Amino acid sequence: MRLKPYLVLVVFALFMASCGSKKKVTTRKNRKDRNEAVINNRNQGNRNTETPAEIVDAETMPVRTYDFTVENYIADYAPIAQQEMHLYKVPASITLAQGILESGSGKGRLAQQANNHFGIKCHDWQGDKIYHDDDRNQECFRKYRHPKYSFRDHSLFLAERRRYAELFDLDQDDYKGWAKGLRQAGYATDRRYPQKLVDLIERYELYRYDAEVLDRPSPNYTTEFEAKGDSYIVKKGDTLYSISRRYNTTVEEIKSLNNLSGTNIEIGQVLLVK
Repeated sequence: MRLKPYLVLVVFALFMASCGSKKKVTTRKNRKDRNEAVINNRNQGNRNTETPAEIVDAETMPVRTYDFTVENYIADYAPIAQQEMHLYKVPASITLAQGILESGSGKGRLAQQANNHFGIKCHDWQGDKIYHDDDRNQECFRKYRHPKYSFRDHSLFLAERRRYAELFDLDQDDYKGWAKGLRQAGYATDRRYPQKLVDLIERYELYRYDAEVLDRPSPNYTTEFEAKGDSYIVKKGDTLYSISRRYNTTVEEIKSLNNLSGTNIEIGQVLLVK
């Protein structure tokens, strides 16, 4: 009978030890369950939980440059320019260079909102119109349903006006003569307009499209483009303000010289600064 108190104590001790051991196991299990629940909840947001997301090195991503924009413009509109050359004898190289220059490679307001790629004003136009600040505030410009109609109107604008008649006496692949003649006939007042067109034609080898239409060998030379003394090639980190300070001019003057409607510029873009 004396052993009973000791036996009770031993049984009680074993019981408590057993409860403590079970409690520890239960706690670990709960933590594991909670962790698994968190992981499962996160994975539910992914449609494919078995395949890890693709990791892209930012430095290998293609950078959208001015050249890329111009080349896209050429790819889109070269066939139209060549068709116009077949019909109206305006060199495709000249048409493309004017389109690139006048429309900002299709990114300008007139091109975006009115499909007007050549800055042709209303004059006796009976179609839709858009108003845009140019030499004067809110001047009237022609608006087209599709860019191809702008290219056709450009051809007619040159072919049907007497002041441009002498241009059609030039060889169709004489892009330098055409560039010079356009300014002399009054198409543009900018004294650098001919050189701007020639620079674009030679930089992007637009003369190749003339050669295709005329079924002649394309010129064998390729001009390596370099900015002239009054031009600047945009580099990483440049802004219109920093460029204007460098050349002792103003942002508005640079925008005017380059037909820019905003302040966005791209690496590789050639800007006139004087």
